[in-house]
Amino acid sequence: MSGQRRTSIRKPVRRNGADRYILLSLVSFAISVSVTRLFLQLTGYPQIGSGELHIAHVLWGGLILFIAALLPLLFANRWVYTTSAILSGMGVGLFIDEVGKFITKNNNYFYPAAAPIIYAFFLIIVLLYTQIRRRRSEDPRTEMYTIIDELEEVLDNDLSDDEKLDIKERLHIISQQKSDKNISLLGESIEEFIDSNKIELVPHIPDLWENIQIKIEYLAERLISQDRLRYFLICGMAILGVWTLSEPSIVIVDTKSVSKLQAFLANLISASNLHGYISLASFEIRIGLELSVGLVLLVAAIMLGIHKDRQGIGLSYLGLLLSLTVINLLVFYFDQFSTIITALIQLLFLLTLIYYRHHFLMQVRK
Repeated sequence: MSGQRRTSIRKPVRRNGADRYILLSLVSFAISVSVTRLFLQLTGYPQIGSGELHIAHVLWGGLILFIAALLPLLFANRWVYTTSAILSGMGVGLFIDEVGKFITKNNNYFYPAAAPIIYAFFLIIVLLYTQIRRRRSEDPRTEMYTIIDELEEVLDNDLSDDEKLDIKERLHIISQQKSDKNISLLGESIEEFIDSNKIELVPHIPDLWENIQIKIEYLAERLISQDRLRYFLICGMAILGVWTLSEPSIVIVDTKSVSKLQAFLANLISASNLHGYISLASFEIRIGLELSVGLVLLVAAIMLGIHKDRQGIGLSYLGLLLSLTVINLLVFYFDQFSTIITALIQLLFLLTLIYYRHHFLMQVRK
C-alpha cells in the first residue's frame, strides 16, 4: 500500500479573507463608475488626444486591470491581494463604463441599456459577496491553506498573539479530522513550532479596516436600541414608499388626457428611451412595479408602527429587494444614472433591516 500512487487534488480552496477582497473590489468598482460619470458630466465630456486620436478611459481601465492581474503573479506578500482587489474594481469600473460604445454600431456612450448593464454587473458582484460571506466548511485541507497563509506573518516579523491563537484553533480542527496523513503530520509539526517559546510575537495593532469595524460596533452598542431602530425604519419605509409612488402618480396624472399622453410619450421618444414595443412594455412594467412596491413599503411602515415587526420586516425586505434588483434596472434604462443616490439609500435600509432582524427578532426566537 505504501507504494500506491496518491491522487492529486485539484479542488479549489477559498482564500482566507476572500470576502474582504471582494468587498474592496465592489466598493472601488462603484466609486470608479460614479466618479467617472460625475467627472465627465461636470467637465463636459472632454477627450484626451488630438486629431484622430482619442484615448478613452476604457484603455486606462484595461491598464489598471493588467496591473491588478500582474501583482499577485509577481509578489507573494499578503498586502498584494488588497492592492489587487482595489485596482481590479477600479479597472473594471473604468472599462464597463463605456459598455454603450461596445454594444452599438455608432459607439453610443449614452445608449439607454448601458446603465442597466453596469448596474446588473454590480448586483452580480453583490451576490457573489453575499455567497462568499457565508461560513465556509472547516475541512482540514482548507484550514491548512489558511494556516500556511497566516504563517507569512512569521516571515514579516508580524505574528501577534491573536494570530497565534487563531492558528492553534485551526490546528485543533485539523487534529479532530485525521482524514489525510500528510496534513496531520504537517499540522503536528506546525503545532510544535507554534507552541515553541522561541517565537517572537508582536502586539496586535488593528489596521484601518479593523478600526472602522471596532468604531461601528462601539457606536452601535451605545446609540442603537430596538425602539430607535424601529422608528428609523418606520420613517424610512414611509419616505421610500411615498418616493416610489411619486413617479407612477405623476404618470397617471399626466396621462389622463390625450394631449398630455402625447406630450408625455413625445418626451420619452425624444430622449431615445422609447423606441419600440419592448421599451414601452418595460416602462409599463416599471410603473406597475413602482406602484405595487410603494404600497408594500407603506404597509410595512404601518406594520412596524403597530409593533408587528415580523410582518413589517418581511414586507420591507420584499419591497427593497424588488426595488434594488428589478425596478432600479428599469429606472436606469429610462433615467440612466439619476437613481444612484436612491439605490444607495435603499441598500442602506436593506442592511439596517438585516441588522434589526439578526439582533432583535432572531434573539427573541431563540
